[in-house]
This record gives sequence, C-alpha cells and structure tokens, in this order.
Amino acid sequence: MPEIKQKICPFLWFDMQAEEAAKFYTSIFGDSRIKRISRYGRAGHEIHGKDAGSVMTVEFELEGQTFVALNGGPHHKFSEAVSFHVSCDTQDEIDRLWSKLCEDGEENRCGWLKDKYGVSWQIVPSALPAMLTGGDGTKSERVMEALMT
Repeated sequence: MPEIKQKICPFLWFDMQAEEAAKFYTSIFGDSRIKRISRYGRAGHEIHGKDAGSVMTVEFELEGQTFVALNGGPHHKFSEAVSFHVSCDTQDEIDRLWSKLCEDGEENRCGWLKDKYGVSWQIVPSALPAMLTGGDGTKSERVMEALMT
C-alpha cells in the first residue's frame, strides 16, 4: 500500500483500469504525476482473484492532490453521489478540461460530466461561488438560471 502524506486521500475503485485512468488524468491536469504502482502477489489470490504481478494500486497526483486508484474488480461502480469539483480561472481552462474529461464520457448540466471511467467531475469557474452567494438575490437567481441550462 502506498505511503500517503496528506490526511485525506480520494481512493478510487476501478475494475481493471486503475493504471490507464491514472495515466489519463495525469495527462490532463498540470502539476501531475504517477508516484507509485503496487502489484498483486500470490498471497490472497483466493480472495482477490488477480494475477500475481498485475497492478493493484496506482498512487498519483493531480495539481498536487494525491489520489489512489485500485484495481478491485467489478463489484463497485462510481456514481454521481461523489464528484470532483475543479475550479477554473479562465474559459479556456474550462473548455480544455471539459473537452478532455468528456472524451468518451457523457455531458451533464451545471458543469457536471462523467468521464469514460464513470467518475463524475464538476468543471466550474472559480468566480461561481461568489456569484451565487453575493448580496444581490436577483443576480444570484440569474446566475442559477443560466447554470441550469
């Protein structure tokens, strides 16, 4: 198991695409890298069913945030109940990330998308929280109306 320095780390359960997904994500985000790969051994084969030497976990960083991807099998699937919120400073950044993450995935409303692995992302302007919580309720309503389309 990787040694992780941060207190809370997203741990993503894939069937057998952990390394592929980590490479995909690190190709999209800046300040990103694959840090460690651990492999299944013979021990526990009767439980995990994976071939010795196959990838078990991939520890990687996106924008300095550590993630771990596990090849755990088909038992659990991602859902929209958990997503990664990505705050973007420019429209170019929003468009670039949206385009890359949506590749072979599916688009949704309000800056949400599901990537080709089923992981949900929110790609939003960094100014959005201020626009939604500002003192002008009419302005906040207009922002919310635009967001929902």
